[in-house]
Amino acid sequence: MSDYIPYGRQDISQEDIDAVIQVLRSDWITQGPAIERFEQTIANYCGAKYAVAVSSATSALHIACLAAGLGEGDVLWTSPNTFVASANCGLYCNAKVDFIDIDSTTYNLSVDELESKLVEAEKQGCLPKVLIPVHFAGQSCEMEKIAALSQQYNFKIIEDASHAIGGRYQGQPVGYCQFSHLTVFSFHPVKIITTGEGGMVLTNQEELYQKLIKLRSHGITRNPDFIQGGSHGSWYYQQLELGFNYRMTDIQAALGSSQMQRLDEFVERRRFLANRYNQLLRDLPLMLPWQHPDSESSWHLYVIRLKLDKINKTHRQVFEQLRSVGIGVNLHYIPVHIQPYYQQFGFKLGDFPEVEKYYKEAITIPLYYSLNEESQDKVVASLRESLI
Repeated sequence: MSDYIPYGRQDISQEDIDAVIQVLRSDWITQGPAIERFEQTIANYCGAKYAVAVSSATSALHIACLAAGLGEGDVLWTSPNTFVASANCGLYCNAKVDFIDIDSTTYNLSVDELESKLVEAEKQGCLPKVLIPVHFAGQSCEMEKIAALSQQYNFKIIEDASHAIGGRYQGQPVGYCQFSHLTVFSFHPVKIITTGEGGMVLTNQEELYQKLIKLRSHGITRNPDFIQGGSHGSWYYQQLELGFNYRMTDIQAALGSSQMQRLDEFVERRRFLANRYNQLLRDLPLMLPWQHPDSESSWHLYVIRLKLDKINKTHRQVFEQLRSVGIGVNLHYIPVHIQPYYQQFGFKLGDFPEVEKYYKEAITIPLYYSLNEESQDKVVASLRESLI
């Protein structure tokens, strides 16, 4: 329908189009200079030393795990309130995966639950090698507390900041890596900025950076500092480990660099719309998103929770009614542990009660840069009607 309002969408300017056309007319459309420019733009914005552009956030998570040393016999922990990629990356490395239940107010993983689980895991000799805290909807997890636990229990931290570029934690940009070893961004079209598909890994550690560079491109290096036995000539390269073709194209990178010029504008608009929702929805039987004082969300998503004891409809009825009138609501996320694939590992309903309760009540309503107030008012009116 022509007046359909999606939950999220990209915003492409003429400048974005011009940047892509310029690359298409250049000598390099992949493995060229636009990649490094995009990486440097992101690194500079976030204050990180190194950035590695890749084909998706999923590939970013995969090579981040490998760079962190995750392998067979190791354990990765993450949040069940995320897209499956945050957990699948552990399985790609032949590691075991487990979950930490969420906080009831931020919907990020609960630091209290994390600490309790670490105490028990230490007793059983099965501490995680890697923890992936997921910055859900653009709001950072409580990274300072998580980093303190990392020091105590000796696990690596990979921030899944797929939702959170442009957000801040304790005044610093998400991606600064002050409290983590690596940070991953996503540039899917519904995210804050887009490259079509694409992702990036940030780190402040040169050793991790060098591993990431090799892993994204077949495990190959041309760097004379790493060539074994000396070079045969200017054509020479060596495969030093089993890597992947996870490269981003210059076409995508040019779009990303152009989009980065408007990142702060994108986030400012999302924050305005989120605050407007807060005012327009405050009298409805809903739980609105709560923001931790240490975090400034980039507002990738605006998630409401239905107070089902205050309305005479089910969660599904409200969701489907909104869809039927052209409001493109969504649900982020189906808890990973209840996916059929993960149940083969012994996970079941009841394992993580807080995220399961959240799933029964949550609805993601439209929020994106080009959403105008008229359309937002239609979302609110339709939501109000659906709750009657």
